[in-house]
Amino acid sequence: MILLSSEQVSPDVRPNGIWDYISPSRLNLWLKCPLAFKLRYVDRIRVPPSPALFLGKRVHDALELFYRHRQLDVPLSMEGPVQRIVDTWEEAIEADEMRFESVAAEQALKEQAAGLVRMYLQQLGADDEIPLAVETTLQEPLVDPFSGEDLGIPLLGILDLILDDRDGPLICDFKTAARSAAPFEVTHEIQLSCYSYMYRRASGRDEGGLEIRS
Repeated sequence: MILLSSEQVSPDVRPNGIWDYISPSRLNLWLKCPLAFKLRYVDRIRVPPSPALFLGKRVHDALELFYRHRQLDVPLSMEGPVQRIVDTWEEAIEADEMRFESVAAEQALKEQAAGLVRMYLQQLGADDEIPLAVETTLQEPLVDPFSGEDLGIPLLGILDLILDDRDGPLICDFKTAARSAAPFEVTHEIQLSCYSYMYRRASGRDEGGLEIRS
């Protein structure tokens, strides 16, 4: 059993100003392009997601469904998460104001999302991965490691999956992109380091491992 003491913060109610919190995605966007960071978080200019980002969100949503069922020990066929993509596709397009170059491009991305989820589930094998937490939002204060001073801005992040592993809780992050625009190792080191920091503060214990699943 895992106990996370942090208050769960809904995306619908949490503040979203530039000084309200730091997150792995904000840090990585700054690393990738400071101007893009300014346009999004300072100027508040919103643009529809790229096809790659939209793909990632659909895959995440399907895998969340799969692991929530497994966490609750509720049966779900391997095609259940794939059907989730089909059933929520149009709603997701409308919510994200997604635009495609053509009908063919949209269909190709839809098939790619379904294919990625199906391939991932086929590789899992035995039902031996026990989820401790699924899509868990954590928010922890950033503290100076030398003085102990609270820096006045929290670190916020969403942990895709925490599994009950023999070496201790395993924190997993799902990635669908072939490679990141910023250096791959740096981008993921930032993200996983943030997750580790938040998990340790919230649970009072070290994680057993950190893993990127792609």
